[in-house]
Amino acid sequence: MSADLYLDLLKRVLTDTIYAEEPDRETESPGHFLLSFVDHYIRGRAVSMLPRVRFDNLQNCIRDVLERSVPGDLIETGVWRGGATIFMRAALEAYGDKDRTVWVADSFEGLPEPDAEKYPLEAKAFHGVMHSKVLKHFAADEEDVRRNFAAFGLLDGRVRFLKGWFKDTLATAPIERLAILRLDGDHYESTMDALTALYDKVSPGGYVIVDDYSEDSWTYCRRAVEEFRASHSIDGPLVRVDSSCHFWRRDS
Repeated sequence: MSADLYLDLLKRVLTDTIYAEEPDRETESPGHFLLSFVDHYIRGRAVSMLPRVRFDNLQNCIRDVLERSVPGDLIETGVWRGGATIFMRAALEAYGDKDRTVWVADSFEGLPEPDAEKYPLEAKAFHGVMHSKVLKHFAADEEDVRRNFAAFGLLDGRVRFLKGWFKDTLATAPIERLAILRLDGDHYESTMDALTALYDKVSPGGYVIVDDYSEDSWTYCRRAVEEFRASHSIDGPLVRVDSSCHFWRRDS
């Protein structure tokens, strides 16, 4: 009970929703949601852009792999200010895990530029005013992320940083097994690079969470996931977290 209370409070702090409501794309008009999103997350104090329902999903997945002793570490590929990975490390501490590592994988330079011929929607968004000027391609400095971990007392030897483009870092990362693979690289290639490099390391019973699966207006993330699942004969059901995020459990 005390662990869940701590983690619930942490969610509110990470999302800056102790005293404010989070932007809600499920009920707000697209224009109003975008304005409130930028004001709350980009210009505000939040350490994560994840809505609370995605934190609830992450917590449930972590608790489940710990209860079933599914072997492996936890990773997020694409961390922004570090909120989800901070929560991963906090959950391991709260639930008494003493062995697993949290991997923090990001370029810390923002999103890579997409190939305009192959991925025109992504290229258009990348060069648009919203992504380039307002969101700044979701760039966050590594030192800022480290400070955020330290602010919560969670920067220790069980937090490992993987800095660089996923195509250069993930395949050679010294990761043996994963219990949770959380993908938040936004674009087709970032998603495919992470799946190609890391899926074989996900233990049976572990989880793959795709943050931007249904963001079809500006990314080909869904296409990457569906192509990878088809090529690897993955037929486990994709479960909806909210209108954008989906996940599945690896059964074999």
